[in-house]
Amino acid sequence: MSKAIWWSIIIVGLGLCALIIYYALPKTQPEPTVRQPPAAAQPPAPAEPQIRFPLAQRTPEQPLPALDVSDSTMRNALDELVSDKSLIELLLPQDFVRRIVVTVDNLPRQKLALRLIPLKLPGGKFLVSGKDNNQAMAPDNAARYALYVKLAEVIDAKKLVARYVHYYPLFQQAYQDLGYPKGYFNDRLVEVIDHLLATPDLGAPPGLVRPKVFYLFADPALEARSAGQKILMRIGNDNAARIKAKLSELRGELTRQAPKP
Repeated sequence: MSKAIWWSIIIVGLGLCALIIYYALPKTQPEPTVRQPPAAAQPPAPAEPQIRFPLAQRTPEQPLPALDVSDSTMRNALDELVSDKSLIELLLPQDFVRRIVVTVDNLPRQKLALRLIPLKLPGGKFLVSGKDNNQAMAPDNAARYALYVKLAEVIDAKKLVARYVHYYPLFQQAYQDLGYPKGYFNDRLVEVIDHLLATPDLGAPPGLVRPKVFYLFADPALEARSAGQKILMRIGNDNAARIKAKLSELRGELTRQAPKP
């Protein structure tokens, strides 16, 4: 045979072998495409609390003191507001800003930490009329709170709010330190004023009971009210009305402080 025939036979044989091997081997399937499930929609981030009563803040000419060393500055500001030094002595100047903030925050609650209030406690004895199961708050008891009412009334509301706005960053820091990192203290202040203004006006002196050491209101509905409202009910109708008048005046000044558009 010629070489050409041999090469033809060899080529044909190799082709047949290739076909046999191709069909004899198992076919490999392409890897299935794995479709990733769509990403779950992320819940929207919680909205920042909306400020209801913003204050128009201005950069002070001089830097404000640090909160922890602000007592002397607060005392000077109070001296400018109250000329009667005997009334100033009713205030406790230590940690004054923090005392104000924690007391405001606690007034609508059931308990008020008396050791943290910014005022000295009234002197004298709580006066009660009647005996046994027919006891009531004596009308003369209101005299114990006369100086505190006078202190509230002698302070000019506009000047007080102007000082408060000037030093507001200190109050805001104290409020955040209290456990409200996203809270706005001025909103809480207005809310508490509204709560105190909602204190019911009592007619006759309320009845009292004394199950243990302290006197309680005999009416469960009165006793269930907040610490702040019970203070207003305890100081007497006339004193309460005068304090409410000052609170209304302060609320008007506070809510007028919103920055102009």
